[in-house]
Amino acid sequence: MKKAYLTTFFLIVSIISIAQTSDISITVSDAESNEPVLGATVYIEQLEKGAVTNLDGIATFTAIPYGNHIIKISYIGFETIETTIEVGAKKEFSFKLESGGNELDEVVVQSTRSTRTVKKIPTRIEFIGAEELGEKAVMNPTNISMVLRESTGIQMQQTSLSSGNTNIRIQGLDGRYTQLLRDGFPLYGGFSSGLSILQIPPLDLQQFEIIKGSSSTLYGGGAIAGLINMVSKTPEEEPSLDIMLTQTQALGSTANIFYSKRNEKFGVSLYGSGHYQKAYDPEDDGFSNMPKTTSLSFNPKFFYYPSEKTTFWIGVNGTYDDRIGGDVTKIERGENGIHQYTEENLSKRLSSQVLYETQLSSNSSLNIKNSVSFFDRKLSIPDFNFDGKQTNTFTEINYHRTSKKTDWIIGANLYSSNFDENDNAPLQRDQKDLTYGAFINNIHDFSDNWILETGLRADYNTDFGFFPLPRISLLYKDNNGFSSRIGGGLGYKIPDVFTEEAENINFENVLAIDKSSLKAERSYGVNFDVNYQTRLFNAVGFSINQLFYVSAIDNGLLLNSTDNGFFEFENAADEILSKGAETNIKFTYKDFRWFLNYALINTKLNYLAGNPQKPLTAKHNAGSVLMYESEKWRIGYETFYTGKQFLSNGTETTDFVTMGFVAMCNFKWGTTFVNFENFTNRRQSKFSPLVSPPHDNPAFPEIYAPTDGFIFSVGVIIKPFGNEDDD
Repeated sequence: MKKAYLTTFFLIVSIISIAQTSDISITVSDAESNEPVLGATVYIEQLEKGAVTNLDGIATFTAIPYGNHIIKISYIGFETIETTIEVGAKKEFSFKLESGGNELDEVVVQSTRSTRTVKKIPTRIEFIGAEELGEKAVMNPTNISMVLRESTGIQMQQTSLSSGNTNIRIQGLDGRYTQLLRDGFPLYGGFSSGLSILQIPPLDLQQFEIIKGSSSTLYGGGAIAGLINMVSKTPEEEPSLDIMLTQTQALGSTANIFYSKRNEKFGVSLYGSGHYQKAYDPEDDGFSNMPKTTSLSFNPKFFYYPSEKTTFWIGVNGTYDDRIGGDVTKIERGENGIHQYTEENLSKRLSSQVLYETQLSSNSSLNIKNSVSFFDRKLSIPDFNFDGKQTNTFTEINYHRTSKKTDWIIGANLYSSNFDENDNAPLQRDQKDLTYGAFINNIHDFSDNWILETGLRADYNTDFGFFPLPRISLLYKDNNGFSSRIGGGLGYKIPDVFTEEAENINFENVLAIDKSSLKAERSYGVNFDVNYQTRLFNAVGFSINQLFYVSAIDNGLLLNSTDNGFFEFENAADEILSKGAETNIKFTYKDFRWFLNYALINTKLNYLAGNPQKPLTAKHNAGSVLMYESEKWRIGYETFYTGKQFLSNGTETTDFVTMGFVAMCNFKWGTTFVNFENFTNRRQSKFSPLVSPPHDNPAFPEIYAPTDGFIFSVGVIIKPFGNEDDD
């Protein structure tokens, strides 16, 4: 009987113990700033209960049983915490998250030359991180055009149906006004022109940094519309190997491989890419919409770390690219008769980069860099060739010093460009340019809420003279998710023959730059934006960015015809004025993300009667991207609207919508993916002809819509190292 009583007693105690519960609160804050983290996810595994932190960084739970519970705290951009809490006498818990480097506000950008994070820099910077780059690499593994095409306010303007040459336009301004950088080194441009974007594969890139508006103070001439800095992956102690294989239904095959590894003193990264595309003619009109292409690229880098404070690396980049488009019969079988027209671009590039950076003290550093680039290109159409070689060099030294509230950057650089046209050419358009520059930049925190950035560059070009380039930016931010930036600056561009207008006519009968009569193009630009982020209903993350901008170019370089059948460059009598606005909205809910964007691009040519809209520039553009992301799956659905445009002859085009769908599945060994690009098959040929007769000497209209139509691709990314935690 006594034994039965004891058993009953312990059973009652156990039931009471199990029934004991408590309401608890978990506070999450940023370890660096000690500020509360809004939107962090807190998950109790055994109970399958989750909550999201509110504006005060607090997640609350009700009726949690006494005892030990494993919780997981995660937030994009921070290291995930997995730990055990004991619920009982204690009902309040606090944790601090360490930055993981993937969230926009926590990323240190390189294009500003500062070591500050995005949220502490007055210059407006758009950041594209590794995850999004991985998605875009799946959509187009051959080049970075997909990354840029889907960014608000950026247009990828195809200039040739036969070659596929494509220029980037930021806020309605031609591609030559955008400066491309890789790891802070000037990249391509000049004679490579519309081939630049097509020759940069994305697999070895870690992040993109986009600054819209004049950035010439930091990087010199050419950054009138803005700059794009592509940051490469760097080796880590854990080896990394990615092998990417892709095949399209349009008979395009691509293979990419990237490997990196470092130890205490040395590191290496190796990248190689190969792409073959058969001439593709979706209309069956006898002319290619995608040229027959054979391209190879390699990019090895070698790193040396003599101490924890010093890094030295040297890299080599080489590309071979042969693309031939036009009459498909001529391309495939070499027949003559009416099958005569082809356009071939054969280019070879070899460049080197050297960087030395060292910490002089706990708050100062020295950076020295040099690059040499050699580019050889031959453009061939029936009865005409344009070929030459271009050599560019860049050398810079800069000193960076930080204190609690102030950053100083001081530097000087030397940039040279030498284009040498084939000696047999009837028109010699050789051109040499040499520019010396010095710059100083300061960022000062007046308080936790107000930060001011000022800068001044002085450039001297041996032919076009002196260019003073001031800039100023101001940032206001509070602790309630609101921030705003306003800034502006001056810019300039040295004239050369490599404009979109000259490329459109294959440089035929284009006269050389007359340095005695032409002036350098000059610009000014101002932009203002506001940002706000919060949580709706404690479950939905919401953020909005609204940008307004204006950019103007004086002495714009124009290509006009002469009475004797040639084309010569002149300066515009009035300015090119681009005004507009960009809206970006983001919603997040659990594993879902929804991005909405709209761009108003109003670019006027004030040097023409009536101040018309710039041709081939849609005034209204909008987009929607819905993403589902889990550890196993990444699925995306995209819709993009392009408004009506004007052709050079004043004809108004139709507007159109394109859609895409991508799905990625992760495994321990890597990732498989499928991509349905433009699956509604929007093509310009459905609105107007892409080729006009005669067949042996065709005319090609201006391109305002996609020409290749629906592209289906399937592929695999093999990762022999890593991914151990994936199913």
